[in-house]
Amino acid sequence: MCGRFTLTVPPEAVMAHFGLNAVESAFAPRYNIAPTQPVAVIFEHAPRVLAVARWGLMPSWGERAGRQTPLINARAETLHKRPTFRRLLHRQRCLIPADGFYEWRTDAGGHKQPIRFTLQDGGLFAFAGLWDTWQNARGQRVPSCVIITVPANSLIAPLHDRMPAMLDSEQARRWLSPSCEAPEAQALLKPYPAERMRAYAVSPRVNQTRFDDPSLIAPYEPPG
Repeated sequence: MCGRFTLTVPPEAVMAHFGLNAVESAFAPRYNIAPTQPVAVIFEHAPRVLAVARWGLMPSWGERAGRQTPLINARAETLHKRPTFRRLLHRQRCLIPADGFYEWRTDAGGHKQPIRFTLQDGGLFAFAGLWDTWQNARGQRVPSCVIITVPANSLIAPLHDRMPAMLDSEQARRWLSPSCEAPEAQALLKPYPAERMRAYAVSPRVNQTRFDDPSLIAPYEPPG
């Protein structure tokens, strides 16, 4: 599961990290990105452009079929079995830049404590994603994306049995490559090594999507 994540650096840093040479739309650092919001993406047909899409996949046929709920996650193991994702896995893959994501630990009293997961060095990485476009009520074509998930590694497993599919630089390059066929692409989707990640508690303000500021990613000591 991936229901909230962060990208706390400016577009210039994302462009430098991923070797991009153009940006479609400027964006500010984000500390509490939630489903249905716009997110930075890199599409396979424009691997040098930082673009924007809505997080929550609406398939191109979705509105006509009456689908109202956007898909925010897709299981790596079943991409080739589900018609919606099988088609996109072949030719509509994307990267979703990030530098952290959240999961929640529930205490004995039922309180949810957000935990932020990052790389050991706090640097940038990419979620593996799929994308499509759909037509809204105003006739506009809207790009949307879904984050792929894999079984959780040992760091995340105590909180959740799934984690986002994280790609290092070489894996990200292959994921976007036109020469990477669907079976190879799916083989890239594995749990990220736990020893290359860290986790720490952050403010419960993360639980409310209206909060989005740097204080959310500061280490937090729960009371008691």
